[in-house]
Amino acid sequence: MPESGVVSEGDTYEKSETSGKSMDQARAMYEGAYNGDTFTTDTTDEAFAYRYTSTGNADMTLRSSMFLGAIEGSIQPQDEYVVAWLTGGEGVMDLGPDEVAFDLGKPRVFPTGKRFTFEFSDYRQNLVHFRAEFLEKVAAEHEGALPGPIHFEHSVTPDEDALARWKQTITSVAKTVLGSEPAPLLQAEVNRLAAVAMLDTFAHRTTGFDPVLLVPRNARLREAVEYIHANARLPISAADVAKAVDLSPRGLQQAFSRQLDTTPTEYIRAARLEHVYAELLNLDPDVNTVAEVARRWGFTHLSRFAGAYAEKYGEHPSDTLRR
Repeated sequence: MPESGVVSEGDTYEKSETSGKSMDQARAMYEGAYNGDTFTTDTTDEAFAYRYTSTGNADMTLRSSMFLGAIEGSIQPQDEYVVAWLTGGEGVMDLGPDEVAFDLGKPRVFPTGKRFTFEFSDYRQNLVHFRAEFLEKVAAEHEGALPGPIHFEHSVTPDEDALARWKQTITSVAKTVLGSEPAPLLQAEVNRLAAVAMLDTFAHRTTGFDPVLLVPRNARLREAVEYIHANARLPISAADVAKAVDLSPRGLQQAFSRQLDTTPTEYIRAARLEHVYAELLNLDPDVNTVAEVARRWGFTHLSRFAGAYAEKYGEHPSDTLRR
């Protein structure tokens, strides 16, 4: 257990703090918090100490981290998007040809969809964590995109005006979240405010709609497509989609056939292939395999999966992973 820690939580709001002077406990805590491995730590001229706080709810948390020592390793945050900036010390991430240094006060988005390496020493850091499903939903509403993974360009530095707006927004959000527990509606509003600020500040890619889905008469079909992309991780069927958008199975089949020249089942499979493609582009081939990604998205017959993938993307999935 940490050498000191306090936790208070309500139905949606949680506030925690962990601190101490044990390097072993600090290493274990950070590995657990960020799905990390191969962490190594060492002392510096500073007397070692660490402190980690988190405040917010499941959709968004504001965090702070202090580590008076040297730490390095590899991490792959799961099911979340993270923005971080240093207020003291030094740090770099994504070591190698894509290495990115943290300038004091300049926020960076953690690489998305892949494991990456880092080195930090004697640092103080602020972070904003967004639950992936929440940020993806906001992106779909805010940008007219399909629900699904967002691919942030972590090496791109926003311009000064964008950074100023980001800082102003997060300062306002922090005043609400870090004080007394906000009412649920207020918490939801500041969560969305922070999410929109992140999308407006940091370069990223999402998946847009087929123009035919924007035609008013195809609103129900658009709902079906949105439902498929939002729930592609789950074992949904065409019947589930039809029920979700209040169409008969036959009506759903006809809508997909007439407007998209496919079937709901084929569209579900294609959506999952898109997710596999997006993950393979960003994963480390040294620690990930095509098979594990394919199975994660429901493809159990790997040879059929590879054939469908090659037909859609013009290359084998292993080639995508090695890019």
